Amino acid sequence: MAFQTPARLAARHMNIIRHMTSSNKDDANNIDLTRFQNPNNNEDQIFSALSSDGTLKVTTCTVRNLLNDMMLQHTMNPVPADALGRTTICALLASSGMQEEQVFQIAVKGDGALRGCTVIVNGRGEAKGFVGCPELSDEFTLEEAVGKGTLQVVKNHPGIYLAVSEQRSCALAAATTFNGILCTAAGGYLVERLPGCPDSNMSHMESNLAKLVQLDSGAGSNALPTNLLLEGKMPIDIAEIILDGLGMEPLNTVEPKALCGCTDDKLIRSLRLLPREDVDEILEKEEKIEARCQFCGKIYRMGPDEVRKRMAEATGDPSRG
Repeated sequence: MAFQTPARLAARHMNIIRHMTSSNKDDANNIDLTRFQNPNNNEDQIFSALSSDGTLKVTTCTVRNLLNDMMLQHTMNPVPADALGRTTICALLASSGMQEEQVFQIAVKGDGALRGCTVIVNGRGEAKGFVGCPELSDEFTLEEAVGKGTLQVVKNHPGIYLAVSEQRSCALAAATTFNGILCTAAGGYLVERLPGCPDSNMSHMESNLAKLVQLDSGAGSNALPTNLLLEGKMPIDIAEIILDGLGMEPLNTVEPKALCGCTDDKLIRSLRLLPREDVDEILEKEEKIEARCQFCGKIYRMGPDEVRKRMAEATGDPSRG
């Protein structure tokens, strides 16, 4: 298999974008934006677009419903939900454009009372995540809850992302707002500088970002762009503000959802990874197997007879499941 250098990948990437944008230039003013509309942000949405010359990519999102679902799954208070929400937003924005089966994971490992935060998303916009202490009270600020530590990213993405994307400039914002234990707004944006982007485009985009901050005044810089979302601005509206004067070519829209994927079959597979005497000892002492999914909170319970029967019937290598 031949490997391409980052420079060759970047050149190929630009050729693809130039072909795409030039073929669409005549129809740019006739693009039907109806399918990208999301009135009042009733539905969760990830929207992505390119500047007309293909040198800037903007991805924006609103994920209020998803975060409320996660709060219910984990019986989570606002401060840990803020941490999980911001991490989820960043993961969804950064993974935009992945192939459906590929995954993107962010793990925040801090020394604060939150005891860490992990989020995994895939190319379909399906997300799952958890924090170490979902019941953490509002006595802590977000910074105190997270503490100091590391941010770890694990990604499985096409080669061009690995070779080129990490080398380019970007602007990222993610925030949430709450009314009691209800998330009222959650969203953000990611602006990526693609290969061949002139400095003039960057300067123009940065001026647009400054205007976006002014429009979002009232929420404060730490909550950008939730005030705009609360006012009814849709992800496509935020993208249009960022790309104002640079043209906008819509790429895609995805509805993100909270989806774990845990099953009782996966529990049996995990049990098969343990020494059989350990499983028998648990069954003898507890008279059942009980496990709680860390990502969605679902509890699985199985009696001794069911566990032994399903383990006896299971085939294949459990470590490869």
